Amino acid sequence: MGKKLKHIKLWLQGLSFRTGVIVLALCIPFYILSFAQMALPAKYLSVETKGILWVILFGMAKTCQYGGLTILGVEGYKRVKAWLKVNKEKQVDKDNSNSDKC
Repeated sequence: MGKKLKHIKLWLQGLSFRTGVIVLALCIPFYILSFAQMALPAKYLSVETKGILWVILFGMAKTCQYGGLTILGVEGYKRVKAWLKVNKEKQVDKDNSNSDKC
């Protein structure tokens, strides 16, 4: 089984950076759905159904999260982190320039 997992990991790491970002972004809706369905009243979904849905949706979220991180790798993770930092700094600068006008 170890060879099979290494083969899958190598295949995932061969995918593009963009694919990794898309797969990683897919975990967000799965996380939202896994917890949002708990807010539905019991008359629409039984407790057992909610539990099963939570396990499936939360599992899909974790699969997307770890799959996306495997595709990105360490260098891709650093790229995403740097991109988020630059965008946050741009937003702060934009907010500061707008507050000066008031």
